[in-house]
Amino acid sequence: MFENLDTVREDMMNRLIRAGNDRKVPMHAPTVVTADVDARVMVLREFDTSAFTLRFHTDTRAPKVAVIDADPRMAVLFYDKAAKVQIRARGQGKVLRDAPVTQAAWDASNNFARRCYLGDGPGTASDTPTSGLPPQFEGVEPTDEEVIAGRPNFSVLLITLEELDWFYLAHTGHIRAQFTREGDDWSGRWVSP
Repeated sequence: MFENLDTVREDMMNRLIRAGNDRKVPMHAPTVVTADVDARVMVLREFDTSAFTLRFHTDTRAPKVAVIDADPRMAVLFYDKAAKVQIRARGQGKVLRDAPVTQAAWDASNNFARRCYLGDGPGTASDTPTSGLPPQFEGVEPTDEEVIAGRPNFSVLLITLEELDWFYLAHTGHIRAQFTREGDDWSGRWVSP
């Protein structure tokens, strides 16, 4: 099934493309780790195969943004239990607040999604359980005018990939391959699981 590195690399690329395009696939919500060794599940919005970047959306006020700004090293863990495939990725993160890709992502979102950026910033303390949303937007889609106030809180997190580790679990024997970026090219090698 996976007998050469080209097949493995193609499998990995196809999985990451699908993960960014299809919210029903397991790899759509990977675990993202910042340099302070804090992990969280995030939704992958896009995998750009030419730039080798993963695109996520984040709130500019989130504590992870300051961490990424100070130290851009990041890791992302993808896992598909049914396929028995794990992909570990490492790279450099960058939070884009006012870039064209950020505005395009904001424009492509609906107002129901944009309302998340109207409330309290991530990690804001509360005396009661809270969504952080302003009360008037609980379960309600705001108007185009109402969501404008949330735009400064919206940003794109791009992770430029530098290393990929592909792991296939098989009862006959696990298989593992690693890929390292060298400029615009990738070199791969087989490694023991």
